[in-house]
Amino acid sequence: MGGGSSTPAPTPPPQPRPPSPTLGEPWWDIKWGNKEEDLQYVKEYQPERDDIRHLRILLYGPVGAGKSSFINSVSIVLRGRMSIPAAASATTSDKSFTRRYETHYIRKEKGNPQTFYPFVFNDIMGLEEGSGSGVHPDDIKLTMKGHVREKYKFNPVSPLSSEDPGYNPEPSADDKVHVLVCVFSANSAETTESVLQKMADIRQAASDLGIPQMAMMTKIDEACGETEKNLRNVYKSKHLKKKMKDFSAAVGIPMNCIFPVKNYSEEIDISDDVDSLILSALRRMIDFGDDFINKI
Repeated sequence: MGGGSSTPAPTPPPQPRPPSPTLGEPWWDIKWGNKEEDLQYVKEYQPERDDIRHLRILLYGPVGAGKSSFINSVSIVLRGRMSIPAAASATTSDKSFTRRYETHYIRKEKGNPQTFYPFVFNDIMGLEEGSGSGVHPDDIKLTMKGHVREKYKFNPVSPLSSEDPGYNPEPSADDKVHVLVCVFSANSAETTESVLQKMADIRQAASDLGIPQMAMMTKIDEACGETEKNLRNVYKSKHLKKKMKDFSAAVGIPMNCIFPVKNYSEEIDISDDVDSLILSALRRMIDFGDDFINKI
């Protein structure tokens, strides 16, 4: 009968800790908890030129990136309560929800109900894969020059022609686009070569016109668990930083001109941290656009 004790199994070596998904320090400094300064700046903005009543901001990008939702979110931030001025789809789709060219005015929160802020957004049909679908790049180029009339219905197959009733032959300085903003989702798959080429064509046309450009990365909470837990991790997130770097390299927009934002979607109350990111992006749009209109 063997009475010897068995040799205990060796203790497995400790597993290395997985790398942290966040950086020790943010790569960009944002003044959390101090949104009032940006809010006041935006609310007090006024174009200095008499022939321009509104600074015009054109949003473009892939389908489902959150262009209409951003316009809604700006209205919420500035009015301090929930509001829905731009129709936005609540479902994920590979087809554009926005079909017509429409100017979105942001109503001021007090006083005359017909009083609006002196900047407007134009939200156009999204860029889609391949030819014959989504907004035609030539229509975006005409939009930047002010040639597209209000309510024009985009035709993915055939861009607007000078004979079309939707064509504005003599655009004013107020009709033209003053800042171009590319909107892309942090939570989407890699942007296809077809869409990237359309973006490149649009960016080149804007550059030829001297129109300033920037980008917004939306749905940051859906793409990064650490940012979903705490929005203040956005500039610490390794994943989001890589997303921004990859987009910057693919499209050519510098990192310091790409702004991560979270649009209002499921919330029933406003959040200072959500507001801070939206106001940070909006203030840059106003600065870039204002510099442009003072040069043209």
